[in-house]
Amino acid sequence: MSDARQDSLRHSVGKPSTARVYDYILGGSHNYAIDREFAEAQLAIMPDLRVSMQANRAFLGRAVRYAVKAGIRQFVDIGSGLPTEGNVHEVADQAAPGECRVLYLDNEPIARAHADILLADTADPDRHRALLADYFDYIPLWQQVLATGILNPAEPVCLLLLGMLHFMPPERQPEVPLAYYRSKLVPGSLLAISHGAPRPDDENAHTVADNYRRTNNPLHLRTADELTDFFGGWPLVEPGIVLAPAWRPDPTTPFANDPTRALMLTGVAKRP
Repeated sequence: MSDARQDSLRHSVGKPSTARVYDYILGGSHNYAIDREFAEAQLAIMPDLRVSMQANRAFLGRAVRYAVKAGIRQFVDIGSGLPTEGNVHEVADQAAPGECRVLYLDNEPIARAHADILLADTADPDRHRALLADYFDYIPLWQQVLATGILNPAEPVCLLLLGMLHFMPPERQPEVPLAYYRSKLVPGSLLAISHGAPRPDDENAHTVADNYRRTNNPLHLRTADELTDFFGGWPLVEPGIVLAPAWRPDPTTPFANDPTRALMLTGVAKRP
């Protein structure tokens, strides 16, 4: 292993990781004591944090199934995090067996390593691949995507940015890479985003947001109007920007009868 990769791994395990905290709260096993301690402390303050993460994961499944039903067979999941139940390729392959192609991208080496293991065990490497890349390195990231030969850039793609943009404060200008990614997608493509939602009068939510500043990815919440800007004017699929359980719920959707418990805004837009 190179010195640079060893340094990256050491940095990754030296603080609570948002990806590993997410994995732990969803019942996964790809986490460390530092992540579990941080997660339990936040859940003690705001138990609905688990609701938000469960609702976000369920939204992933519905968004992927919607894309498949719309005829899309290519998926790029940036900021995919650690593999847990209901991954994009699993949902897509269930909806359209043997037809879909999925690329996972994350900048955390541990997330990439676990994704490699998952895909080696359960997926077709000619259709699904995990890459180590950073969202902000948008030009080389997209070059990596195309270099795999898995993606056909002339066909529509569903680009997924789930539970990621709220770890990017305005000063980092996350809208710049996103505009580039949108420009690479042909008409008919979909962009799916989920994002932490503020609860202005909830002191516990503010406390948890402040605590996330101690992780490897500090938290920055945005309103529905701010989230809409990330879609770059693409028409939003009905019902627009809504809390996760309210986006096209089905009989299995958790918390559909009380979506306000989930502090996660979601939306899908289609390139005209």
